[in-house]
Formats: sequence, C-alpha cells, structure tokens
Amino acid sequence: MAAAKFAIGIAIGSLALISEALHSSIDLVATIVTWFVVRVSDRPADEAHHYGHGKFESLSALGVIALLYVLAGGILVEAYSRLSEGAPPPAFSPLAFGILFVDIVVNLWRARALHRTAVATKSQALAADALHFASDVLSSFAVIAGLTLSAFGYVWGDAAAAIGVAVMISALGYRLGRSTIQTLLDRAPDGVSDQARAAIGAVPGVVGVERLRVRMVGPTHFIDADVQVPRSYPADRIAEIKRRAQEAVTALLDHTDLTFTAIPVAHSNESVRERIMVIARNSGLAVHHVTVHDLGGKLTVSIDLEVDGELPLIEAHDIAHRLEDSIREEFGTDVEVDTHIEPMEPEMPHGTDAAPARVAEIKQALSRFASNSVIHDIHSVRVRDTEGGEIVNFHCRAAPLMTVITVHEHCDEIERELRRAFPTVKRVISHAEPPNAD
Repeated sequence: MAAAKFAIGIAIGSLALISEALHSSIDLVATIVTWFVVRVSDRPADEAHHYGHGKFESLSALGVIALLYVLAGGILVEAYSRLSEGAPPPAFSPLAFGILFVDIVVNLWRARALHRTAVATKSQALAADALHFASDVLSSFAVIAGLTLSAFGYVWGDAAAAIGVAVMISALGYRLGRSTIQTLLDRAPDGVSDQARAAIGAVPGVVGVERLRVRMVGPTHFIDADVQVPRSYPADRIAEIKRRAQEAVTALLDHTDLTFTAIPVAHSNESVRERIMVIARNSGLAVHHVTVHDLGGKLTVSIDLEVDGELPLIEAHDIAHRLEDSIREEFGTDVEVDTHIEPMEPEMPHGTDAAPARVAEIKQALSRFASNSVIHDIHSVRVRDTEGGEIVNFHCRAAPLMTVITVHEHCDEIERELRRAFPTVKRVISHAEPPNAD
C-alpha cells in the first residue's frame, strides 16, 4: 500500500499522497520492529532482568516516535516551500482516490484487530501500532480532501492536506510519547494505586496499608505494599493474608507481581494476655497459663515459663528476668510479674502402650472417680509408659449447657484422684464432649 501510494503520488505530483506514503512506510517499519520487540518483551524475568523485558516495548515506541517527528518536520518544510514558491497542483487521477479508499478499509480493519489484542495483552507496542493505523485513516481522509480541493482549482489544497498529515503525525507522536515516557519514568497508572490499596485493605486480617507503590513493566503491574497486620498473628496466618492479597490484586488488574511486606502492629482490641504472648513469642520463649488480674489499676501477671530441663537455675532465672523486664517495658514499671519456671516437655519422648490389663485398671478407676461427679461415660482410655512415668488420655461426657469452667473443675478433680491412687501416673489429659458427639 505504501509503495502504491508513493508511486501514484510521484506520478501526479501530490505532496500529500507522498507524505501519506512515507507515513505508511514508517508504520511498516514500526510493525516489523514491534514483531521483534513483542517476542523479546514476552520473555520471563531472568538473572539480568529481574522485572522482565517489558521495557523493550517502551524503547521501541520511542524510536518510532522519533521517526514520526522527523517525517512531520520534513513534510512541513516541503509544504511551506510549495506554498511559498507557488508550485502547480497535482494532476487529477481516479487511481489516487481508489488506492486511498482501499487504504482506509485495510487500516480500519487492522487498527481494530490490533487494538483488541493490545487491550487483551496490555501491550504498549501493539497499542502504538493500533494508534498508527487509526491515524492513517484520518490522514487518508485529509489527503482525499486535499486532492478534491486541487481538482476544483484550489492550488493550495494539496499542500494544506500535507500539512494536515504532518499535524496528525505530530499529535500522534505527542500522545504516544507522553504515555511511553510516563512508563519509563515509572509513573503509576491513573487510579491503580487507589484500586490496589482498596483490594488489599479488604483482605480479612489486614489492619491497614501503610505505603503502596505501583510501576508498570510491559503488561505487568509491580506493586510494593507495606501492610499492617496484627502482631499477635502467627507466621502461617500472615502467609495466608499475603496469598489472598495477591489473589485480590490479580483479580482486579490481571497481570500483577505483589511484594507484600507485613508490618506487625498492636490491634485496637488486643488483650493484655495476647500482648504478653506476643512478647514471649518475639523472645523465642514458650509460655502458658498466663493469668492477668487488675488490682485497682495495678496489673498482676502470672506466667508459666518452659525452659530446657537441663538448664542451670541461674541461666533459667536470667531468661525469666529478661521476660519480666520486657513485660514491664510494655505495661509500665509498676506491673507485678511472677514467673513459674518449669522444665520443657521433650519434643518426642519415647513411650510404649501399656498392657491391656493396666488400661482396664485405669479405666475402672476413672469411672469410679467420675461416679460422684457430673462427668460420665468414660471412654477412649489410653495409657502410655514413658521414661518419666505413665501418661493417661481419656474422653468423657458432660451436659451440653454446662460451662467450660464447671466441666474443667470436675475433670481436674478426677485427674487429681487418679494421680493420688496411682503415683506412677505423671500426666492426665482429659477431653470432655457433649452427649452424641463424634
């Protein structure tokens, strides 16, 4: 099409048609460059290009923009020369109008196809090509108008049409250049930051989004977010929040790469017990049975601290002392802290199942102790022999509306009775359940 327009333009002496042919030639070069660039930009990230190869599209667009402005400048100079020198108008040729109408149809079809694909793939290079071909349609109409004016005796019609083509090329270059330079300068796409912030903020467990940055590389949105999460959450729960945040922004923006930095913060409804557990966890300590009392504005805290049973008392006391100091730093120096130091249970102690006769004996005793209590139906009794003594597990039933405190007190009484009757029993673990529970 470019060759045909150029040949006819030379034959009839039309600067407008020659300008349009040169414009189409640049589009041909741009399309070939785009074909190569898209193949490169679609490659995944590697050791040298951590953000992928999408910026190659922007660089190719800058090259095309430079060609467009060189062409527009040349057309303007030649048009001014023809107007000032009074060059004769081009000869009338139906062939020129025919090739221009065919060009309009072809450009409309390929501009629509490229635009559709550019939207689907978020490709800047394809979007630029679609814009080129759409502008070619307007340029062709401008050339038709110029040739028509020349045919009716307006000698300036062809040069005016050429100037119109140059202006359209310049406008196209400005529009394409603005978006390309914004991408190269890592300007956040309009509205994307607010949308991503809202999507991440809606994920359950997110307290707030402290900072969020967005940059585009090719079709991919790279999002860096500093997200506030409750400091009492364990690591696996925070990992789940990260996963859901990635899903949320991907559903919103398609191609995304989210860098999620969790910022632990104290939740507004965080209890004193939760705050103490956080302090212990951050110190790498295992604590349980944390009790807190408020004595007229003064806090008293009691903690069971587990340490290595082979640790010397002086070292264990230092650990407890550091934990107590950390709690006072959190709640004030007047808080009263008492720490009970106890040996940590071995991670995987060696044990064997007790003989069936021993299990039956223990079960019979448990049933007897429960006969004077609200606890009934002792079942699933298991007895294991370990180096430290026997460990007993059993299930029992209680009324479904009975409070946990009441059930726990009765189960504790049964456990104490069992240990008094069987001194070799080291630990008793009870599991209470309502009637008809699985």
